Parts: sequence; structure tokens; C-alpha cells
Amino acid sequence: MSAQVETAVFGGGCFWCIEAVFQQIEGVLRAEPGYAGGHVEQPTYEQVCSGNTGHIEVVSVTYDPQVIGYRELLEIFFASHDPTTRDRQGNDVGPQYRSAIFWQTPEQEQAAREVIADLEARNVFRAPIVTELLPPATFWPAEEYHRDYFLRNPGQGYCAFVIAPKVAKMRQGFAHKLKKS
Repeated sequence: MSAQVETAVFGGGCFWCIEAVFQQIEGVLRAEPGYAGGHVEQPTYEQVCSGNTGHIEVVSVTYDPQVIGYRELLEIFFASHDPTTRDRQGNDVGPQYRSAIFWQTPEQEQAAREVIADLEARNVFRAPIVTELLPPATFWPAEEYHRDYFLRNPGQGYCAFVIAPKVAKMRQGFAHKLKKS
């Protein structure tokens, strides 16, 4: 493993889903759920769920760029949620569930723009991509009970019927990127 690590911050609906996907990717050292982009300091889950804080449920992905590149993370991100619905992922509705990329460097911003343009040019999705590209923002870690939620609660209804199919789809499409366990 290289000494250098980088961070990517993605919002793609419920952070439990995005965390569960990225935890399985080789080169991802940590995937932490949290909140970003709003105007409330140290927001709580209840505050964010109200839709009034401006925050988005996100996952901060710490990764080794010698093992997996940012563009590869973007490909996985776009394959793991619906980037064409504003303020919604399935039954999760509200501004906190919008699709967003908080780029951390100008290079990440450019890569995200290029990946979106490529996906649009290839008509990968039936509707236009509405993913917001946002500048770096303070990342507020979510409460402890949100961490590793899918790993700790695989039989819970939301996990079984919403997260598990997303993880299965990612595992099929990105089998070559999975951690060896």
C-alpha cells in the first residue's frame, strides 16, 4: 500500500447504500457516512432528515490511488445509484438524498465533468444526469449507529430489499474491483 491516500465524497441517496458499495472495493481504506453541504454545524440525522439544513447524506471514501483511481470510483458511484432523479433515490425522497459529488481537487472536478459527459454521450441513462458537482465542504461524520449499517444489519428490511440488490449489482459489474477476502 502506498503512503499517499486521497478522499472522495459522494452523495447518492441513503448513505447506508453508498457506504456498503464502497466498503467492498479494493483500494478503499475507509467509507464513512456523514453529511456535507449544508449550513448547520454538526448536524444530526434528525436535522438532516428534516430537509431544512441543506446537507446531503454523503460517504467520505478514503482510498489508495495506487490501487484504485478516482475515475474508477466515479464509475462505481454512477453505477450504484440513479443520477437522473433530483432529490430522490427510490422511496428515499428529499434534498438530503440528491446525487452529488463534492470534488476535493480541481483534478477531481475535471474528472467528474469528463465522466458525466461520457455517460451522457453514450446515453447510459434514459434521462439527463442531475448529479451536482460541488466544491469541497465540511464533512460531518454521521452518528455511530449509521456506521457499517449494512454489515451489522443485513436482515433488516431496508438492507435486504434496497441495499442488498445495489450491492449485488455492483459486485456483478465490478467483480474485478472487489476486495479479496
